[in-house]
Amino acid sequence: MTKDYLRYYDLESYLLDEVHQRFHREGKLDAFDFFSIIIWKANRSKSTLAHRLGKRPGGLEKAVAEFTRELFEAKSHEDRLRLTMEKWGFYLPMASAILTVLWPEEFTVYDVRVCDQLARANMGEFSGLANIGAKRIWPRYCEYCEAVKRAVPEHRKLRDKDRFLWGRSSALQLEKDIAAGFPKAT
Repeated sequence: MTKDYLRYYDLESYLLDEVHQRFHREGKLDAFDFFSIIIWKANRSKSTLAHRLGKRPGGLEKAVAEFTRELFEAKSHEDRLRLTMEKWGFYLPMASAILTVLWPEEFTVYDVRVCDQLARANMGEFSGLANIGAKRIWPRYCEYCEAVKRAVPEHRKLRDKDRFLWGRSSALQLEKDIAAGFPKAT
């Protein structure tokens, strides 16, 4: 079977359409689809995570199938976040990215750019959220999701509100860099 690599070019669309649907149809992911999520969130993390998961009995493919099957079978979204962080050892930014692809109406990506936009809009301070332990994270993560929803008042899906805030942060940073003449980092 020949793959249509053009679908993979827009990685986020591939994830939110094909990977999302395949997960809900099959109840798990394979390593290719799972690591596509990892690459989308933080390409630099793929080798570290692959080595860590690959050390589990049965290797990488089995570990990914086991993890994603457990996510699928979890009773609640809170259980899914805790499972991802406590049992499987993902930090909040990556955990939220994985869960956003699989449940985009309930989860949003925890991101420093979005935290900055929320703080600037007086919607809450969430920059330290990634440092809260998995046992206590759920209520604060829910507050973060609600702040994202409130920060973009237009009737949009949660994922689009997250994109809007990230995009605004990126555009404002570029405007600042242009005005400053792109100063060299110190």
